[in-house]
Amino acid sequence: MATRPMARPDLASPPHGDPPLETSSLETCRARLAATRARTLALAAPLGPEDMAAQAIEEASPTKWHLAHTSWFFESFVLARFLPGYRLFDPAFGYCFNSYYEGAGARQPRPRRGLLSQPSIERVMAYRRHVEEALERLFDSGLAPQSEAARLLELGLQHEQQHQELILSDILALFAANPLRPAYRAAPPRALCSAPEPLRWIGYAGGIVRIGSDANTDFAFDNEAPRHDALIHPFEIADRPVTNAEWLEFIEDGGYGDPAFWLFDGWETIQREGWEAPAYWERRGGLWLAMTLEGLRPLEPAAPVVHVSFYEADAFARWAGARLPTEFEWEAVAQQEAVTGNLLEDGALRPLPPAETFQGHARQLFGDVWEWTCSAYLPYPAYRRPAGAIGEYNAKFMCDQHVLRGGCCATPQSHIRASYRNFLYARQRWLFAGLRLARDVGR
Repeated sequence: MATRPMARPDLASPPHGDPPLETSSLETCRARLAATRARTLALAAPLGPEDMAAQAIEEASPTKWHLAHTSWFFESFVLARFLPGYRLFDPAFGYCFNSYYEGAGARQPRPRRGLLSQPSIERVMAYRRHVEEALERLFDSGLAPQSEAARLLELGLQHEQQHQELILSDILALFAANPLRPAYRAAPPRALCSAPEPLRWIGYAGGIVRIGSDANTDFAFDNEAPRHDALIHPFEIADRPVTNAEWLEFIEDGGYGDPAFWLFDGWETIQREGWEAPAYWERRGGLWLAMTLEGLRPLEPAAPVVHVSFYEADAFARWAGARLPTEFEWEAVAQQEAVTGNLLEDGALRPLPPAETFQGHARQLFGDVWEWTCSAYLPYPAYRRPAGAIGEYNAKFMCDQHVLRGGCCATPQSHIRASYRNFLYARQRWLFAGLRLARDVGR
């Protein structure tokens, strides 16, 4: 097995993404924003009013709430501040559709968003139109490309892309909880790949690697900065994510019943919740099925396993004689790969087997499934929290969560990059989260 060198600090590939407003025209931003808003509506289009109002679990939100909240974000952080004479659509919407910004005022508790039977979906759609018309006026007002308003417009666009993924994740959680197991869309005909390729290990030499975004990069969230040096010891990483077939081996070997593989909190969680498989898996007549956006479907053995918690990912890695990669190992590998994969634009809306055969490098780093790392979600060295309520976007969650990398089948391609840091609590598994194995060498 060959060992691949890590990218040198001065040669490391920059993160990928959309051009920042400082270097792209406002008309380009205007078009991207309109396309993003239209895609959000397209994702909601297959749903009826009843679907859009319900909330399955505390982590999830109704689709109607997402449609309103993304408009509230633009209204509160951009229009109310920078568009003279802007009129709030409804002053009560601040309470209904604020998510977690303490600096923006009181709000409906997250677990009770499903109780917002009013406003109606028609009124929420009117709210979206009201905000979009005001955004057009703001663009027409002589907006400066490098102004704070322009930067917040870009942030709002990226924020809406995050909620596009959440709409799909949350509707899957809702339909999985419905005894009728409804489908978000019909399943197109497809052949199932019966067996995964053998897992292969790729060695990396380690060294000092530059991690994160810098001032000259394309758009990045504040938690991706500042760019800094990280020491990485020699390691190996799997060429692809863990598959459904490999997870079935874990189950059949008693992995969920052996406390030797589990962290204390993880063991307590699976005992309390009765977990015996990933979320949305069901055994019927000796056959394992999984709830997907196309309804209840047979497991695809070669596809990446999805909807597992950090606790489960960590236990599987220990059972396999490996570990989860650190987020710095993951990013150092991803810096050397193109940002391509099974993402939202591909339309699969589910993890797929690898599209290419093994060519000596890591595959499926982007798309398919978010990949758990063993890294705690913490600020980077010299991180500075942005001022004001917008500083709550990421910084207030830098405690007791773990980092995931790479995006998933519901992530827009223009939204993801090598430096992107997602984060979840160890118990959470409703997002499209899976894992890739790593292991130490030479120690």
